[in-house]
Amino acid sequence: MFELLSNSPQETSAIGKSIAEHLSFGSIVALHGTLGSGKTCLSKGISLGLGITENITSPTYTIINEYPLHLPSRPELCKLYHIDAYRLNDDKDFEEIGGLEIIHGNGICIIEWSERIKNSIPESAITVFIHITGPHSRTITISGIEKI
Repeated sequence: MFELLSNSPQETSAIGKSIAEHLSFGSIVALHGTLGSGKTCLSKGISLGLGITENITSPTYTIINEYPLHLPSRPELCKLYHIDAYRLNDDKDFEEIGGLEIIHGNGICIIEWSERIKNSIPESAITVFIHITGPHSRTITISGIEKI
């Protein structure tokens, strides 16, 4: 586990790009943070790091957004799943919408509000806690990878 300081949304996005370098098909990034902490900003950085050029938006109402991607190390077509569990009550809700099949598939998953479905998150997931420390500053604690 290690901690980073971000002083701007641009720095948070850059941290996301660095996290993307550690992802491969089947990877899960579980995000924790209060409303407005920068989870979607970090998700946008991860998606940019994976080569996605589409505008990434929070799937608060759709719950799951899918984006096609190619990784140079794995040329077959796959998907990035951007999941927002905020509107789910629990793991049962997640299972009912097919969430377990998605996170146990070969896509890459970013899960905002992952604490709402904590029993569904595998131990192998990269876990990111984002804490607001000022108007634009954040402390970002990452476990599941050694460093970025």
